[in-house]
Amino acid sequence: MATKRRIKGSKRRRLEEALNYLEKNGAYMKYDEYLAKGYPIGSGVVEEAFRNLGKDRFELRGMSWTREGAQAMLRLRAISINGEWDDFQEYRRGKLPHDLYPNRQRFVENWPLAA
Repeated sequence: MATKRRIKGSKRRRLEEALNYLEKNGAYMKYDEYLAKGYPIGSGVVEEAFRNLGKDRFELRGMSWTREGAQAMLRLRAISINGEWDDFQEYRRGKLPHDLYPNRQRFVENWPLAA
């Protein structure tokens, strides 16, 4: 069809890229089936979740984030929003001594005054 319509140059390359994409991913583009099952097919659900989790916080004036820091913030916000903060704190308090002092038990057992 591109030949018939005499499409050339960069327009043809873009058209071929789009067609290759559709050919490669067409099996995943069953939007009629997804809609019938009630699945969201747009990005709105993801965008709203991100806005609720962190966008407002991340875009405050003067803020800059590393990828690791942003991921940590998103995890904490998700824990808070899901009502799991107290469980998380209990888990963290139980894990923290081992993380900070992984050899503590060995040290205590070998301490000269332990006997």
